[in-house]
Amino acid sequence: MDQPTPQPNQPHSPHSEDSAKVVELLRDERLAMVTTIGSDGGLQARPMAIQKVADDGDLWFFIGRTSDQARAIEAEPRLNVAVSSQGTWISVAGRGEIVRDEALIEELWGPLVEAWFTDGPTDPEVGLLHVDADSAEYWDSPGGRIASLVSFVKAKATGERLEGDNAATPMP
Repeated sequence: MDQPTPQPNQPHSPHSEDSAKVVELLRDERLAMVTTIGSDGGLQARPMAIQKVADDGDLWFFIGRTSDQARAIEAEPRLNVAVSSQGTWISVAGRGEIVRDEALIEELWGPLVEAWFTDGPTDPEVGLLHVDADSAEYWDSPGGRIASLVSFVKAKATGERLEGDNAATPMP
């Protein structure tokens, strides 16, 4: 039996639309809290600067290859990345991997990174944290912080649900 040929203009699934929204929101952000699982099983969150957001939602950060955080990720790769700013909140669950990709390091290198890696991009301590995103959830309030506050006050006064956009989605 012949299989139907997929049509290029078929509508996207809600998951693909939600994951595209996650990518769009992440690309507007610079800072995140990356939470890893320590050797004692405890959670530890550290601020990190997002260097790249791939089309599939994977994230890239600079990291010291021999740092405590890198050792924690190598021992237990499950992690979470949380982002919040101006009425947008994003949580990405995934698996981390420490890599040394010299071409990508050069591509992503900038003056701000030198504050942490003063010997430059060829320093063997310089590594990249690649977060392979498994799933994500976002909350987005239209209009930013002030609009979020107004929506909150309106919801409290009227008893109506708080306005905003929220979805949980697997990442491709």
